[in-house]
Amino acid sequence: MIDLYYWTTPNGHKAAIMLEELQLEYNIHTINISEGEQFSKVFSLISPNQRIPAIVDNSPINSTKSIKIFESGAILQYLAEKTGKLIGSTIEDKYKVIQWLTWQVAGLGPMAGQNHHFSHYASEEIPYAIKRYQNETSRLYSVMDHQLSSNEYLAGNFYSIADIACFPWVRIHEYQKQDISKFKHLERWLLAVSERPATIKALEIAKKINTKPTVNEKASSFLFNQNKITTKQQSNKAKSNYHDQIV
Repeated sequence: MIDLYYWTTPNGHKAAIMLEELQLEYNIHTINISEGEQFSKVFSLISPNQRIPAIVDNSPINSTKSIKIFESGAILQYLAEKTGKLIGSTIEDKYKVIQWLTWQVAGLGPMAGQNHHFSHYASEEIPYAIKRYQNETSRLYSVMDHQLSSNEYLAGNFYSIADIACFPWVRIHEYQKQDISKFKHLERWLLAVSERPATIKALEIAKKINTKPTVNEKASSFLFNQNKITTKQQSNKAKSNYHDQIV
């Protein structure tokens, strides 16, 4: 059994979709990042960066001890290697997948995330930053579109964790001020991934967990105004009943 520590964000969706694709048994422990639950001392032991998602695999291969994994890219790679699925069947294919997975966690995710922040959440409007990150998101979409012009999926003609990593970010293209119709191959790919049974199920679960915006006025202090001091203060304010929930 795998314990998934999760909230309904693009990075959270990656882990849920992956677990559904693999049809592994898992329990969801919600980490409401709008309420600061990510700063609890117990969760911090699982995810030192105090971000979701994270997993605890209670039945790892060749070990009697549970394994804790944080960071969405590492979770996807771990589960793919554990099961031998969605990572390619040859060493060449594997590293095609890993390259695109790394591309997502180092590029698409951070740039789209900054796009979200400056376009929707920043306390002041900064036109340069808005334009900068919307343009960079567009450039990254173009990179995917070019790759998909000659490949069914990002790493080739097989579905992989690279596609799972990118999908939750591209599905909210309107939020990033991107016209998906300008990226015909990416649009085709997006539809194909969105119609996979595992994708549909994971997103249906997400709707049952949270129907409210992740970011509101209260949540902004938890999500955007952190430093060493505020993180420690937020940790001290984490709900004690939440500690009991995940111990």
